[in-house]
Amino acid sequence: MALSFFDYVERINSLLRSWQRDDAELSVVPAVQLSALRYLSICNHYSDTVMGVTDYLGLTKGTVSQSLKALEERQWIYKEPDLQDKRIVHLKPTAAGLAVVQQLVAVQVLQQAVEQLGPELEQQLTGALHQLLTQVQQQQQRKSFGQCKSCRFHQQQDGLPFCGLTQQPLPVASTELICREHQDTA
Repeated sequence: MALSFFDYVERINSLLRSWQRDDAELSVVPAVQLSALRYLSICNHYSDTVMGVTDYLGLTKGTVSQSLKALEERQWIYKEPDLQDKRIVHLKPTAAGLAVVQQLVAVQVLQQAVEQLGPELEQQLTGALHQLLTQVQQQQQRKSFGQCKSCRFHQQQDGLPFCGLTQQPLPVASTELICREHQDTA
């Protein structure tokens, strides 16, 4: 019997978790905390909230809240109140938290392996995985969490990025980050 696509995905996931367990410092950190920290390092200011992390990880708010509390106790994230809406609290990685994200061996090993495939195959694989993810998210009615610059609401005003959904200008750097409000351009 040949291995299925799912078998390969499952094996890659097992390797990613194994590499995490091999790291002396990170092996004591639950995977959910590292996933939340990684997410906070790649999301924009519309998405760096408890609900953003909850939606992205697909976990309960209680589980995510406990994980975020642990990350804050480790001083890997800090809370920042929203300037316009005092009910909103943004979660930002600290320099130490970003260093942990850079330390994630799994990300480095996987990136190196993909680069060794060559640019053409890397682009094909990335495109195919994007299509697969989009299909799964649509079937399960999940948010896409795509890059801001690929969103149907992404616009330009006076040559600068602008969000058509929130009607707010966007920092140029945030257009490369993922957004909870993302909707494909289709």
